[in-house]
Amino acid sequence: MQLGFVSAILPDLSLDEVLAFAAAEGFACVEVMCWPVGKAERRYAGVTHLDVTQFTEADAARVQALVARHGVAISALGYYPNPLCADESEAAVYLEHLKKLISAAPMLGLSTVNTFIGRDPARTIEENWQLFDQRWPAIVRHAEQCGVRIGIENCPMFFTKDEWPGGKNLAVSPKIWREMFRRLPTANLGLNYDPSHAVWQFMDAAGHLLDFADRIFHVHAKDARLDRQRLNDCGILATPLEFHDPRLPGRGEVRWEEFFAALRQIGYAGPVCIEVEDRDYEDSLDNRKRALRESASFLRQFIS
Repeated sequence: MQLGFVSAILPDLSLDEVLAFAAAEGFACVEVMCWPVGKAERRYAGVTHLDVTQFTEADAARVQALVARHGVAISALGYYPNPLCADESEAAVYLEHLKKLISAAPMLGLSTVNTFIGRDPARTIEENWQLFDQRWPAIVRHAEQCGVRIGIENCPMFFTKDEWPGGKNLAVSPKIWREMFRRLPTANLGLNYDPSHAVWQFMDAAGHLLDFADRIFHVHAKDARLDRQRLNDCGILATPLEFHDPRLPGRGEVRWEEFFAALRQIGYAGPVCIEVEDRDYEDSLDNRKRALRESASFLRQFIS
């Protein structure tokens, strides 16, 4: 396995600076954020370390030169919008940009692009499957043509009242993953798995890996802490941030030894990228870098 991090936590640095930091700290790889240049729509979004809007072979050569100079690989290209949103014109923008990531990946010698399936939170799961059937087959065909795997993160994107009642990402549970893979039976669609999202859904994070061994394309390392007092006060029907907090690995309730044992059991040898969303470390660039250092120090005991 290769230890890396998600570049979204370093928006104030250029790609060159991100890779230089990664090299200095002994990271093997970075998942590079590729949002369209513009205003962020939410926290950790809108970060553009690589602009693929009009990506050329010359652009690819410059990026590959940076990678070679620093000796840090790019694990995947990342872009996490809501392709199943209610507004069709908005969804079309997201899908078109996702295609650009997929086209850019092989130019960089990469085989993985990470994203969300998306969801219209006001519609039922069955109604969202109708949107999925309309919008996702063309994306998957494009990925197949480019030889690119799409890793779907399992974050429900349900945190606040704005995402009520269903969240903005459909792919949140094994039951839904099985249906997703049934509807699009391709080897190019899999998971970018983050165990923290299982914690606050009260699911077995490690057990999921064993059931989807051939679908784990990429892994995020983030933790989550449940506040039992708040949970006892508001109950599980409250919005999730009322009773849990995202944390650095080791500061929450993911059973990391068990999780890495499961990764080894399924033969996973790919990237494990730290995703920092811990508010205790967000107030400065120095503290965000410290978050990555502390997370790496904790996780290296599990990654030889």
